[in-house]
Amino acid sequence: MVLAIDIGNTNVVIGCIEGEKISFVERIHTDVKKSELEYAISFKNVLELYGIDREKFTGGIISSVVPPATNTIRNAAKKVIGREILVVGPGVKTGLDIKIDNPAQLGPGLVVGAVAGIEEYSCPLVIVDMGTATAFTVVNEKRQVIGGMILPGARVALDSLISRTSQLPKISLDPPKKLIGSNTVDCMKSGVIYGNAACIDGMVDRIRRELQTEPTVVATGGLAKSIIPYCQEKIVIDDALLLKGLKLIYQKNQ
Repeated sequence: MVLAIDIGNTNVVIGCIEGEKISFVERIHTDVKKSELEYAISFKNVLELYGIDREKFTGGIISSVVPPATNTIRNAAKKVIGREILVVGPGVKTGLDIKIDNPAQLGPGLVVGAVAGIEEYSCPLVIVDMGTATAFTVVNEKRQVIGGMILPGARVALDSLISRTSQLPKISLDPPKKLIGSNTVDCMKSGVIYGNAACIDGMVDRIRRELQTEPTVVATGGLAKSIIPYCQEKIVIDDALLLKGLKLIYQKNQ
C-alpha cells in the first residue's frame, strides 16, 4: 500500500494506492504555516476515517508545486506511515517524452497528470488541471508533451474581482438558475461558471485546430466538477488523475 500526496497551491490531495486501486481521494487546505505535527494529525485523521491500517504502507510519494510546504509534508507523511517518501523531481523516473523549450520547467503536477493521462487515455490528449490556475497540457499522437497554456483559475479570478470592487459580494460556485442572471449574485455565478466553461470550450477548439485532429480531453482538479458539466465540449472528469500518475511514477522507481 502506498500513500500518494499531491501538494497544490490551494489543496493537498491525499490518496491511498492499494495494488492497482485508489482507495479514496480527499483534499485538505494547503497552509505553509502549518507545522509538521499539524499535517501529520490531518493525514492520520483521514486514514482513520477510511479505516486504513498504517502498518500496511510500504512507502509514499509526493508531487508538489509549493516548495515551502514540501519538506514539512514529506516529514509529516513519514511520521504517520513510518516509511520513506519519494518526491517527484530531478532524478525521478517518469517515462515522459517532453518536447518543450526547457523540459525542466514542466511543473511536477503537470508531469504527474501527463504520466497518468498517457497511460489511461488515447492520444492526442488535452489535460485540463483546474486548481489555483487552470493549466492545459497538450500531448500529441506520438505521446509527447508538446506544451500547453496557463490562465488564472476560476476561484482566483473571482476572488480578485471581489477584492477590487466595492459592491460585489462573496459568492459560492453553485450554478445559477439560468444563464442570464436577474440579480447580482446570479449574474456573478453565471459569469464565473459559464464564462470559465466557455473559455475551456474555446481553448479546446483552438487546440483541435492547431493539432488538426480530434484530441481526448480530460479534466481534473478541485474546480473541475463545478465547471466542466457546463462545457459544450466532450470532456472526461477524472478526479483521481494525479494520484494515478503518482502511482505509476512510484512503480517506475521501485
